[in-house]
Amino acid sequence: MEYQLLSQPTYTALEVNLNVGERIVAEAGAMSWMSGSIRTETSTRGGVLAGLSRSLLTGESFFQNTYIAEDAPGEVGLVPGSPGDIVPLELDGELLLEKGAYLASEEGITCHSKWDGLKGLFNEGMFVLRVEGTGQLFFNCYGAAEEVYVDGDYVVDNGYAVAWEPTLTYKLTKARKIRSFLFADQLMMRFSGQGRLWIQSRSPRSLASWVYPFRPQKSKN
Repeated sequence: MEYQLLSQPTYTALEVNLNVGERIVAEAGAMSWMSGSIRTETSTRGGVLAGLSRSLLTGESFFQNTYIAEDAPGEVGLVPGSPGDIVPLELDGELLLEKGAYLASEEGITCHSKWDGLKGLFNEGMFVLRVEGTGQLFFNCYGAAEEVYVDGDYVVDNGYAVAWEPTLTYKLTKARKIRSFLFADQLMMRFSGQGRLWIQSRSPRSLASWVYPFRPQKSKN
């Protein structure tokens, strides 16, 4: 399988070139274009309960699509729901993703919702997505992506952390001096340990705060 990232980093699209017998799994609704020779299979991947937990707890799709080059080579174009970059990663083990970050992967990789402990009660993402296995993984972010190697402590606003290795643990703390229109006290993720962390350059929460003053309002007349 070969791939290329198009229109980086603002509106990145993933183009996957499949040889005969190769396949790629992607979020339902992510396909933008594909060759006529590509066959599509739709399933919950892991059963109904796995699909429900992904959909209800982490914001991912209930169904996932598998694109197969059965009789001839072909290409598949995949795009995320939000504007921003796509991160390719050769996975051999486990990675934790914020909800909505998974885009596509090879079949050797599985996705499950993971309860992130009581600390999640302070965060809208009480559940994260645990991605594990061996193969090529693609996840998306809002804006550009920056990879950081953490060795010790590292603090990130919880709207900007996209993915991290399981060797990192975190606690949620309130930044009481930082406030927004919609979210009273800003929450920070204090990571500790050693491992890689991916940060996005934009936050959906910040966008919501920026848009909020321009919302339509009912006339008082």
